[in-house]
Formats: sequence, C-alpha cells, structure tokens
Amino acid sequence: MPRITLELLRKRSEHNEGMVSTLEEIALHQEEIEKIEVIGTLCRKLRILYLQNNIIEKIEDLTHMKDLRYLNLALNNIKKIEGLGSCEFLEKLDLTVNFIDVDTLE
Repeated sequence: MPRITLELLRKRSEHNEGMVSTLEEIALHQEEIEKIEVIGTLCRKLRILYLQNNIIEKIEDLTHMKDLRYLNLALNNIKKIEGLGSCEFLEKLDLTVNFIDVDTLE
C-alpha cells in the first residue's frame, strides 16, 4: 500500500529544498495513496494540497492544517465528507468524481 511518508514529502518538495515543515503547496496526485496520514503533523503550513487521482476513502489527519485553503481530492473513493472541522480557512474543496453519499450531508 503506497503511503504518505517523509521520504515522499521530501521528494515532492524539491522546490522548497526538501523542507517539509515550511511547505505551502504540495502535489501528491497519482501515487495510489489509500490514506491521508502524517501530512497534517509534518506540513502544518500547507495552503494548497493536491491529492487527486489516488484511492483515498476517508478525509482524515488534517487536524493541524489550520492554513489549508485549497484541497483537491478529486478522483478518489471518498464516501462521506468529514474531518474538515479544523480547516477553518478552507476556501475550495474539490471532490469531483467520488462516491459521496448525499444522504449523509447536513
């Protein structure tokens, strides 16, 4: 199972000299990632996060991402919108082509 690891984050943050703690934008699309993990604690300054075209089923581990403005989770396997309560500055959420159960929307 491909995972979000410190090594992957550093590889995708070459534009920031591999410094993940100060990253403001990262693209982790098309990595076959199944779960959002560690990114919330390692990349707290992120404003833009691209996770489209993976196989993520659940929105999670975003608790520490207070500055997140744009989250792209298009083309995943998300069924329920949850786990975004701490993202108080989130302006755009892309969930295009997922499997959202509209009966769970409030």
